[in-house]
Amino acid sequence: MNFASDNSSAAHPSVMEAVAAANRDYAMPYGKDPIMDRVRARLREVFEAPQAAVYLVATGTAANALALASYCQPFQAVFCHADAHINVDECGAPEFYTTGSKLVLTQGRDAKMTPEGLDAAIRTTGGAVHSVQPGIVSLTNSTENGTVYSAEETRALCDVAKSHGLPVHLDGARFANAVVATGASPAELSRKAGVDVVSFGGTKNGCLGVEAVVFFDPAKAWEFELRRKRGGHLFSKHRYLSAQMEAYLADDLWLDLARAANDAGRTLSDGISQAGGRLLHPTDANAVFAAFPRAAHRRLQDAGAAYYLWPGGQSLEGPDDELLSARMVCSWSTAPEETARFLELLHG
Repeated sequence: MNFASDNSSAAHPSVMEAVAAANRDYAMPYGKDPIMDRVRARLREVFEAPQAAVYLVATGTAANALALASYCQPFQAVFCHADAHINVDECGAPEFYTTGSKLVLTQGRDAKMTPEGLDAAIRTTGGAVHSVQPGIVSLTNSTENGTVYSAEETRALCDVAKSHGLPVHLDGARFANAVVATGASPAELSRKAGVDVVSFGGTKNGCLGVEAVVFFDPAKAWEFELRRKRGGHLFSKHRYLSAQMEAYLADDLWLDLARAANDAGRTLSDGISQAGGRLLHPTDANAVFAAFPRAAHRRLQDAGAAYYLWPGGQSLEGPDDELLSARMVCSWSTAPEETARFLELLHG
């Protein structure tokens, strides 16, 4: 019963087999392998962007930070939600790689920015030489609270950014989950809505460790290449990244895995609600945030269930009936029996 994170799950067998196959022969290094040529072509198809520049790195933090740095000057701001991964979970990497850009935080329910809030944040930033200047907007889909932006919501935020002359970055560590949840195409959730650059995740959804950075404006390609090398994220034996991404994209495996994770999340969310638990955010994708009694938490954790009390600092010591909140994340490999056992223990 492991609901700690989709980072905790195994890599899909097809991905591991692809890495093993790439290990059988020689290949040119630094992204010049023939597998990367196929990955580039496939991602251009996925995003309906034949001119897109496509690169691979090993971590989501590198993908986000290097993408933002390619657009944002040190004296400029990155506008994001206060709960965005780039703000709460990347140890200042965006600020580091942009050599000092400031994160300007917006609010909004369920970790989703609103057009009105974003517009207000941009309008009150910059102007005088004494202030940081507007630089780029970054949104996360699916969000850190497990919610999803529709294509229309994405477009509304991009319209605000464009009205101020700002580019838009999409943190898509769980982009596959958002695509499955909305039924929109990858292009409709990104390029066609006004997004300029996407961090396209693989690691949380069945890969060993690979993320793509997709620039819809190829004019940014050379700067990214230099930043990736200077930042220490250009793999020598790059084919092991390429092989993962090719297997991930083959026959839409990436969507099948996200669908399985989302379905498990929905089953878990519905079961918690039926057991009297209180959902803290809508379960749009594969992450479930809920509160239920301390006694149930004790039963679950005594039985070996892995998940996080959320936020941290809550204690299993105290009255049985007091509600404690938690985060549970399902993955492509979450088995039905795991979810069933979790709900059985929750019911008591």
